[in-house]
Amino acid sequence: MALVVVLGLLLFAGLGCGGDETSTDDTTADTAAATETSAGETGDTTETSEAGGQAAAPTGEPIVFGAVVSATGPAAALGEQERAALEMLEGQLNDRGGLLGRPVDIVIEDDQSNPNEAVTATNKLIQQDGAVAIIGGTISPSTLAMKPITAREGIPQVTMSAANAITDEPPIEWMWRTPPKDALAVARALTYVSEELGVTRIAVLHDENAFGSSGLAEIEKSAADYGLEVVAKESYRTDETDLTAPLTKIRSSEPEALVVWGTNPGPAVAAKNMDQLGMDIPYVGSHGIANMTFIDLAGDAAEGVVFPAGKLLIPESITDPAQKEVVDGFIAAFEEATGQKPNTFAGHAFDSVGLLANAIERAGTTEPGDIQKALNETTGWAGPDGIFNYSETNHDGLEVDDLIMVRIENGSWVMAE
Repeated sequence: MALVVVLGLLLFAGLGCGGDETSTDDTTADTAAATETSAGETGDTTETSEAGGQAAAPTGEPIVFGAVVSATGPAAALGEQERAALEMLEGQLNDRGGLLGRPVDIVIEDDQSNPNEAVTATNKLIQQDGAVAIIGGTISPSTLAMKPITAREGIPQVTMSAANAITDEPPIEWMWRTPPKDALAVARALTYVSEELGVTRIAVLHDENAFGSSGLAEIEKSAADYGLEVVAKESYRTDETDLTAPLTKIRSSEPEALVVWGTNPGPAVAAKNMDQLGMDIPYVGSHGIANMTFIDLAGDAAEGVVFPAGKLLIPESITDPAQKEVVDGFIAAFEEATGQKPNTFAGHAFDSVGLLANAIERAGTTEPGDIQKALNETTGWAGPDGIFNYSETNHDGLEVDDLIMVRIENGSWVMAE
């Protein structure tokens, strides 16, 4: 319980980090003063006692956040931890007095990794549950299917998926993102391939879905900027269990490194099949494999795989004091609540809730237009994914420097650099 209270203080110290006149330095105060600082900046008058007790119980009509996650289906390795983080955060919000003195209800729907189910869930959350904001989806195809609904209804949506089109293609007025977009992850990965691996010929194996296709398009568009040539590209269906055929075609083109863009299970299948084919070239993955499921599925074939990811996977890589404080508290509380270490995707959920709560506290209302304005004015907000700076034209919030390159070594993660 002590750890949960600590995270509540850390998360809502972050409420003071978003806005035109705030910066990440504002969150470096110790946790004993965090709630008081947040309350003073947002107008929330609920305070935690000096003895560390809970805030006064929230009252009135609940503020509903609707969340669509892929808790089952192929993307369950991502969605399971997102759901766990959302459930934990709901409790923490209410332990500290809710938002605007009202209780918070995070209603979670499982889209089963299916965009059609995501559409049904989004309509339910808005029309039946009265959600003032939507979090999700876990995967890019679901987010792209949800996007027209939230745009039509004028409801803020904070996505936990990465395809460029989510925020590059209109409408974007009601869409914000927490993970690094594909363009940032590709930039980090190709910089590593060029500067650290020192190769020039690469091949790409990608999922045919929106996430994989977005990654391929970004790689093809920018490879030459890094002195790289794409000598082969092959795709696979998300549910394929053997990728020997496309890998055999790729091998014949004699690439010096292979970039695999997708989320599990495909990338793990690719790693095992590469071993079986004796393809002894570097494997560079996407940020979609930043979870232990990839290591569990790929087994020994995961050794040596490198990929871009947020700094949550290797907290000692964080140099910003405010972000380090938030991340350390999040890791401790998540482990206490679930018995597991949080992966990158749990971090997306943390940031989604925190950014929305921050915007509502600063807006002083749950009116969609006011939340929209507050999100667009968010600057210097520190979370597991990085330091967020949104604007009317930038709904991604992160930069390349918010990512690191990670290598799998002895069944765990280490800095690739």
